[in-house]
Amino acid sequence: MDKSEAKKRIIKLRKTIDYYRYQYHVMDKTEISEAALDSLKHELFVLEGEYPELITADSPTQRVEGKALDKFIKVRHSTRMLSLNDVFSVEELRDWEGRIKKIEPGLKGGYYAEIKMDGLAISLIYEGGLLKQAVTRGDGEVGEEVTLNVRTIESIPLHLRLDNLADQQKILARGRVEVRGEVYMETAELAHLNRMQKKNGLPLFANPRNIAAGSIRQLDSRVAAARNLSFMSYDLMSPLGQETHQEAHDLLIELGFPSNKYNLYCSDLKAVEDYYQQVIKLRPRLPYQIDGVVVAVNRLGYYPQLGVVGKAPRYMVAYKFPAQQSTTKILDIEVQVGRTGALTPVAILEPVSVAGSVVSRATLHNEDEIVRKDIRLGDTVVVQKAGDVIPEVVQSLPKMRTGQEKKFIMPKECPVCGNEVRRVEGEVISRCANKQCFAQIRRGIIHFVSRGAFDMEGVGPKVVDKLIAEGLIHDAADLFTLTKGDLQPLSRFAEKSAAKIVTSIQSRRLISLERMIYALGIRHVGEQTADDLARHFGELDGLINSSREDLETVGNIGEVVASSIVEYFADKKNLHFIDKLRQSGVKYKKTVKNDVLAGQSFVVTGSLQGYGREEVEALVRRLGGRVSSSVSKKTTYVLAGENPGSKIDKARAVGVKIISEADFNKLIR
Repeated sequence: MDKSEAKKRIIKLRKTIDYYRYQYHVMDKTEISEAALDSLKHELFVLEGEYPELITADSPTQRVEGKALDKFIKVRHSTRMLSLNDVFSVEELRDWEGRIKKIEPGLKGGYYAEIKMDGLAISLIYEGGLLKQAVTRGDGEVGEEVTLNVRTIESIPLHLRLDNLADQQKILARGRVEVRGEVYMETAELAHLNRMQKKNGLPLFANPRNIAAGSIRQLDSRVAAARNLSFMSYDLMSPLGQETHQEAHDLLIELGFPSNKYNLYCSDLKAVEDYYQQVIKLRPRLPYQIDGVVVAVNRLGYYPQLGVVGKAPRYMVAYKFPAQQSTTKILDIEVQVGRTGALTPVAILEPVSVAGSVVSRATLHNEDEIVRKDIRLGDTVVVQKAGDVIPEVVQSLPKMRTGQEKKFIMPKECPVCGNEVRRVEGEVISRCANKQCFAQIRRGIIHFVSRGAFDMEGVGPKVVDKLIAEGLIHDAADLFTLTKGDLQPLSRFAEKSAAKIVTSIQSRRLISLERMIYALGIRHVGEQTADDLARHFGELDGLINSSREDLETVGNIGEVVASSIVEYFADKKNLHFIDKLRQSGVKYKKTVKNDVLAGQSFVVTGSLQGYGREEVEALVRRLGGRVSSSVSKKTTYVLAGENPGSKIDKARAVGVKIISEADFNKLIR
């Protein structure tokens, strides 16, 4: 964008960030996720970096968030409590190192990397070795005195431990000593507190950070005492002879403060990146929430020369975990037609990184959802990964609107075949009324060959499109009639790749019954329902000839799903398709019941060593268990592998047991 467009965007970003900053830091209200707010700040930081002449003194990048509340005594910090600039990739981390090495070309001494706690920043003042005052960050210049509340936190010493200090250090420590750190609540404590809230009919707390902030800001210190808060130190502001940031942490421990045991000295950025990856793996097992690691130049002697830019020091940076949510703009809204004729609006986005991958498209689900969330073409929106896989638009940010945004209207005609679009009363989905719509046939074939169905390796959407365009297939059953000679004459199909595709298709002539049922693409029948049907009927003909009443006796199948199944098998075209599959030599294995996991519900998150995601979910269903994409109080176990997502935090919050892959293997044995 040019300078004029950048200026307009910067003004909007500043106003929006300031609004959410006030709600979050002053009013303790969360209207937008922290990851989404970080994304807005990061965009502003990047834009101001491109156009530094547009930076103003009141920009959010030039000061620390927060404002002292009137109900507390205001205290001016002797040294500003700074915030940190964020980086989200190793490339941005290297850019940061490049900038500081321009100022200090001979930079030596490595880095000190530490866990970035998600809590409330506090400054602790000791005089004569005794805790004199505790002050919140506030706006960085002026904070709120919360001494009585902080005194209730057992992990904060009421007096300094001086016995192990050298004589000169003891003299200095008996003067004025300032320690900074984070007040936080462990996730298990939050779960316990929410159980008590629910029992008493009170609203539940959203997250540990908010409740820590709210507890410290209580006028009655007995409330804070009852909340069982914790403290983790991260800096020693007073000179006691330390020459490195690592030595500062060693001194904090000597003085009686907790310092994170996972903090680590790193000789270079390669070591920092290794540490970062280790912390990501460690994250699910930690009893508290974290959102990244802090990387600091280790030698304190460099700090004065490197200095501070706006709100942040140059010598320290926050290396954030891949954001579960980010903000971006909707460039366009397209409508896709699915295998059941369902019309799904899809947002075309300005590319943005979410949970470690670049997202340029996100589902908007249906027309009602668009209206409910008030999403418009041109909006700045919050996007996230739904179920850690599918990107979705979570909310719009109306305060970012310029007046050029347009409301979305669902088309009355199918965008593929031009036939009428209908919406059945009581349903939220609009559908193409033409069952022979090309888009439905195409999607049906793509569904048939997908992982959860026939799992035909190498037969993806592009191959399917090519086979349809050349007239080689008209439905999925035609795949089994293909020969190497059919494919070789086609462009982009060499002899080797043609043989590989044919072999992949032919190897899938024998399939499990649950996969066979799922592959048919019956409306409302997902993998879990297909498994329930296979376990109940044991063979396909029993399912084909079943009545609504028969189907409603199957666990977890209600009237809507039963009607959809009966309607599918009542259509002669579908029965002809099944006969065509049988004539092509496709067979299924009858399902043998094994109920070792009966009555148990699983949510799988992260990467497992011995299973693929689809494989372990299919195994759970085959053993009588159920699989869900989201954690609730009805979930029995969350099976966590490496690099799990936010489902771990949700599990801890609602008290669901988290198990490892080894634990799961013991269960199924």
